Amino acid sequence: MIKIIETERLILRELMISDAEPFFNLNANSEVMRYTGDQPFSSISDAELFLKNYTDYKKNGFGRWAVILKESNEFVGWCGLKLNEEEFIDLGFRFFQKDWGKGYATEAAKASLKYGFKNLNLTNIIGRASIDNKASVRVLEKIGMIFWKNDSCKGIENSVYYKINKTQYNSL
Repeated sequence: MIKIIETERLILRELMISDAEPFFNLNANSEVMRYTGDQPFSSISDAELFLKNYTDYKKNGFGRWAVILKESNEFVGWCGLKLNEEEFIDLGFRFFQKDWGKGYATEAAKASLKYGFKNLNLTNIIGRASIDNKASVRVLEKIGMIFWKNDSCKGIENSVYYKINKTQYNSL
């Protein structure tokens, strides 16, 4: 296990092949996937194959990280940074529906921003969400990101883009 970040309640670590079942279950919930533009895995084997072939850590030095509750060692979702298809460093997160509203997304996202600016020396980080996904938009705003533009994102026409740069982050 490669631990990346530790917060008050969470551990963010690299995703592992052994995460395949909870990873599959996370993406099997239609409410969780509602605003993502992603398709769910068709089987646990497909999730395992995805995790086996996940190269972002080696290729970019960062990626999406498993979010684990310190208290119970439970996989509750993922959060992290990704070099996206538009060549931006993108902050993303996805949590089990039963864990919504507990502040995990905000806690993990805030820690991921800090890691990106302090440890990786990034200059800009963006976040994207469907305008209808009020909870995710609220998380982006709570962590200090500023509305940038409306655009389409992964087939979701009505998306909003937020961004923050290192100077803005350091002044929070």
